[in-house]
Amino acid sequence: MSKAGRLVVLVSGSGTNLQALLDASADPAYGARVVAVGADREGIEGLARAERAGIPTFVEKVGDHADRAAWDAAIAARIAEHKPGLVVSAGFMKILGAPTLEAFAVLNTHPALLPSFPGAHGVRDALAHGVKVTGCTVMLADAGVDTGPIIAQEAVRVFHGDDEAMLHERIKTVERGLLVEIVGRMAREGWAVKGRTVIIGGES
Repeated sequence: MSKAGRLVVLVSGSGTNLQALLDASADPAYGARVVAVGADREGIEGLARAERAGIPTFVEKVGDHADRAAWDAAIAARIAEHKPGLVVSAGFMKILGAPTLEAFAVLNTHPALLPSFPGAHGVRDALAHGVKVTGCTVMLADAGVDTGPIIAQEAVRVFHGDDEAMLHERIKTVERGLLVEIVGRMAREGWAVKGRTVIIGGES
């Protein structure tokens, strides 16, 4: 397996995207495997999933450091220990700083079709706006909030009577599949970034 296929996954909660990656990587043909799971808090199901799978874990809590810059440096150092080709922010509820973003390619997901409805309430905001179609986005993270180059998107219809929980659950199902597809393709085929365009393998 190439270095590109070494994944460090960052979680803050239940770890359903992590589980999807663990399941996919059980097939050697997938081309990627999770080599470590990091978190910003203890006692979460995402860490428990990693431990059940025999994956090394680490926790870096912001409150354990003198300031945010110290945390940024610490989590970058913990990630670097595992020599990843890709870092996947899978429901990780912290914005990563320059030490991580400048050293690694970081994938993130968002439950809306960016650039529409960025931020912490993408599903709620889409519903409030009355859209008929929303979806999910896989992107490369940058220093902004949901502003990085878009790698892939998939649409999800909004149905009459949807509430936030119902719609978010349908989006998350699509998001897991799209994330698994994109991570596998990037690991197997490689990628390049030209401006705001991410090119996987031989795409033109």
